[in-house]
Amino acid sequence: MITSLVDIAGDFPILKRQVNGHRLTYLDSAATSQKPSIVIDRVREYYETSNANVLRSVHTLAEESTVAMEEAREKIARFIHANSSREVIFTRGTTESLNTVARAWGDKFLEAGDEIVLSPMEHHSNLIPWQQLAKRTKASLRYIDLNRDGTVSVDAVKQQITGRTRIVTLSAVSNVLGTINPIAAVAKLAHEVGAIMVVDGAQSVPHQPTDVQNWGIDFLAFSGHKMLGPTGIGILWGKEALLEAADPVIFGGEMIAYVDREDATWAELPAKFEGGTPHIAGAIGLGAAVDYLNSIGMSRVEEHSRELAEEAYRRLANISGVTVYGPPYPRTSVVAFNLSGIHPHDVSQVFDARGIAIRAGHHCAQPLMHWLDVGSTARASFYLYNSAQDIETLVDAIEATKRYFKR
Repeated sequence: MITSLVDIAGDFPILKRQVNGHRLTYLDSAATSQKPSIVIDRVREYYETSNANVLRSVHTLAEESTVAMEEAREKIARFIHANSSREVIFTRGTTESLNTVARAWGDKFLEAGDEIVLSPMEHHSNLIPWQQLAKRTKASLRYIDLNRDGTVSVDAVKQQITGRTRIVTLSAVSNVLGTINPIAAVAKLAHEVGAIMVVDGAQSVPHQPTDVQNWGIDFLAFSGHKMLGPTGIGILWGKEALLEAADPVIFGGEMIAYVDREDATWAELPAKFEGGTPHIAGAIGLGAAVDYLNSIGMSRVEEHSRELAEEAYRRLANISGVTVYGPPYPRTSVVAFNLSGIHPHDVSQVFDARGIAIRAGHHCAQPLMHWLDVGSTARASFYLYNSAQDIETLVDAIEATKRYFKR
């Protein structure tokens, strides 16, 4: 039985829409989540009452803006169990956060012959920065072999980590397979050889409690827009000592301590990595999203996402002509599938005519598509505002699509 989050959908104005004459069934939250009124209202309130630049002026609006942004930083630090808000860096999203680690830490500390260990299930945002880092430093990439069901085993990780490994990076949850990776165990293996552990949390932080201390990791990247927050705001969390040792990658306003004609020194964390005017409204909106998620409880959100994804997998796997990817259990939030003889883009178009939003394509995970031996898949992804009714709608749409193309 699917855990009910009573009246949640009513908090999301867009879910009242009709699309092509049908109730909107939004099953694309892995791409971006919808926003509750509390987030929309908080962003509007900021622009209507306190809009000013932060950390620069001493007038009332500037002080209110600075306080609101730093309060959001504190909320996010508590949400992921960071030791300090100094470890929370505002970025544009997961992609920028991971690129920052590759540039700020990787460029400084990697050498020729060093190794970066990762998996073929990674989103391009957790692949291309490491490819480019390896090219710049003459390091090498080592890929973890996946199990047949698309899961990662600790033994397979052990086979790729060597004494030359300097970075191990892994998504906590696959954006295609829905698999939940053994982050704490992998981090322990990385640290045994002196490597750092970098985690892509884009699909995990919105759906499950996150404790960077219990994971024992070194860097975590995630995006606000996938967890009910505004677009264009993300987080890079890193251990304070590692952030202090790394070099900034964006230079300019407010990230400096002192500048003369020949040289400059850097501001203290977190300002060191936040050159230029930050996305103030985005940060404040993300703080409101954290408040909303906390009001529900991340354990309830996790249970709901897991139950929806596992039930959807079970129902789809029992439909003739449907192939579902990834393990039946444990999994969370996303279910990727294909209908025999029907291109995923065609599936998506038929679904859209019925008011159902899914994603079709390679999901920014082309190496994983190669591993699956497919060009693309359809993907339904769930969040806290979805229900068992949405699974019924998904199943009915698949059957309707099969009938349409059979004709």
